[in-house]
Amino acid sequence: MSFHTVEQAVGRLNRSELAVPGSQPEMFDKAAKLDVDVVFLDLEDAVAPDEKEQARKNVIKALNDIDWGKKSMSVRINGLDTHYMYRDVVDVVEQAGERLDMIMLPKVGTAADVYAVDMMVTQIEDAKGFKNRIGFEHIIETALGMQNVHEIAAASKRNESLHFGVADYAASTRARTTSIGGANADYAILTGSSEVKNREVHWGDMWHYAIARMVVAARANGLRPLDGPFGDFSDPEGYRAAAKRAAVLGCEGKWAIHPSQVALANEVMSPSAADVDRAERIIKAMADAEAAGKGAVSLDGRLIDYASIRQAEVMVQKVKQIANA
Repeated sequence: MSFHTVEQAVGRLNRSELAVPGSQPEMFDKAAKLDVDVVFLDLEDAVAPDEKEQARKNVIKALNDIDWGKKSMSVRINGLDTHYMYRDVVDVVEQAGERLDMIMLPKVGTAADVYAVDMMVTQIEDAKGFKNRIGFEHIIETALGMQNVHEIAAASKRNESLHFGVADYAASTRARTTSIGGANADYAILTGSSEVKNREVHWGDMWHYAIARMVVAARANGLRPLDGPFGDFSDPEGYRAAAKRAAVLGCEGKWAIHPSQVALANEVMSPSAADVDRAERIIKAMADAEAAGKGAVSLDGRLIDYASIRQAEVMVQKVKQIANA
């Protein structure tokens, strides 16, 4: 291990994160009743310009008046390049800061963006005498943000998570796609050569690099990496596949842009009973091996060692976190 110790962010359960437009208060009560880990009330992309001010008022009222249970609550503010952002931060934090767990920053491009919002939130918290510290969620959804993702991840002690914003990232990189997440038939290769008659098409994952890079930046700084939206909410199997891919790469949660996606995210991002059983057997087998003076042992025909223990412990800790939620 490195001499440098990675400080972990707040241990918040974050398997599912539901987006709720701030301009549609009729959706708030329903969202509060869902079995979702995190709700972010949106003031940005889901809200038209002429509805921004009312949406902000709706969000403040919802944070103060609705019983959200044990859910973590976040608000996605408008971007730093808009004139809506400063009022989002000032009004929401001043009037509902004690009920707010996190602020979601969209289109974060540099560490300076994080510093700017951190300064504002810190001054408001100090002036109001709040005892809680509001955390930050950052959406990496531009080429600039991906270039600077490591600096962004380390930019503030408030940082809790990084999210991959696939749609705006595609626009920023000029990717040839109009879908929000999921696979693309053009991102594929052919087997064999031109002499082969029946060549097969193998699809690839065009978002693999971006998510993998974001995961490394997040984990290196003790943050939670999350996969963003999957636009086709009529395709549960497509959503499940995208979530599984994200989980394999190290993400511990995924967005839900429709209530039907919440249960899917919770399912995929929770360890299966079989995984937990194996993890517990690994821990026991290594404990027995250690008692016998061994550093490695065979289990089910496979070698396990102390690295296996660390993997197993992560899974067991996740189960405990879910049980205590």
